[in-house]
Amino acid sequence: MLEKDAKAAVMAPHRKHESDTGSPQVQIAILTERINQLTEHLKTHAKDHHSRRGLLTMVGRRRRLLSYLQRKDLEAYRELTTTLGIRR
Repeated sequence: MLEKDAKAAVMAPHRKHESDTGSPQVQIAILTERINQLTEHLKTHAKDHHSRRGLLTMVGRRRRLLSYLQRKDLEAYRELTTTLGIRR
């Protein structure tokens, strides 16, 4: 789980306006940070299958959000994937 200040730091570069917390870009950025943290956790705790299932759920949710963003705003999708280093 991300702490409040860490989440704010992740959201800041991707916001459309000051109170933006639900746009696809912000949601994808938050999910990417959580996925990265959980990936590091699973490198040391290889047999933590419950967390692995949560990781796969988050990856699927991020993938669906990315496909939505790609359909709606291709330029924003390309910018976000390069910024976050996501390959699809």
